[in-house]
Amino acid sequence: MQLAIPSAPRDVKLSQVPGALRRVAIVGGGALALTLVVWIIAARAQSSLSAERDFLARAEEVKGQVTEVVLPPMDSRLETPAKLRVIYKLGGKDYAASGVQANSVEAEQLFTGSKVTLLVDPAAPSKPQEAQWLRSRVGLVWLGSLIVGLGLLLAAGLVGYELRRAIRREVAPLRLGALVWLTADEPLPDTKDELRFAAHYFRDDVKLVVTARGRPGRRPVRNGEKVLAAVVPTEPTWVRVVDEDLAKGLGWYR
Repeated sequence: MQLAIPSAPRDVKLSQVPGALRRVAIVGGGALALTLVVWIIAARAQSSLSAERDFLARAEEVKGQVTEVVLPPMDSRLETPAKLRVIYKLGGKDYAASGVQANSVEAEQLFTGSKVTLLVDPAAPSKPQEAQWLRSRVGLVWLGSLIVGLGLLLAAGLVGYELRRAIRREVAPLRLGALVWLTADEPLPDTKDELRFAAHYFRDDVKLVVTARGRPGRRPVRNGEKVLAAVVPTEPTWVRVVDEDLAKGLGWYR
């Protein structure tokens, strides 16, 4: 048999490349799995953010009275909220609640009997929020929603990008690349095991050094000690070793 390789661009389908569909499917499956993880995280985050938005929409503003202030340690007051115990009225009924979060710096000025403004959901009157603290977080709530949405878009884009890159990796050198004979730095064994070897070729009298890979179970097309490979002109060190099964599948033998 003789090699008869058409000039680029060549008509090369993904299905003609042995094992390519499986390899692309593995890449796509991995990208989809990552997207699923991102989606689960995003769904949980969005659920929490939605709960805060819904609370703000339903809550009524009431006046409360502080009965206890619990401040965090001095060195963490800028990032850790204080906790208040408060009493208040809603719908003619008296309520008491503890663990109400408030800005620690502001809470330093509070004492037993201080007045505070609370937001209370009529559907859950025993779980108030300190108004100033919660409203200061509104921007973070909307920012969080934006980040969640962008994360999902990026995850979806990642799937498309990885699939496109995997397909391009399989077919671009064969469709568009120049065919060259690689000279291995050391003699190659006559084997179907996976081969990774240092090699070089010349283009325009310039020696280009590459690291090539022969796929396991495939015997490279050889000419003595040289191995046939496809090279993308824009990426001269990216080589795709051409094996015998691939050359036959593409009709390059006659």
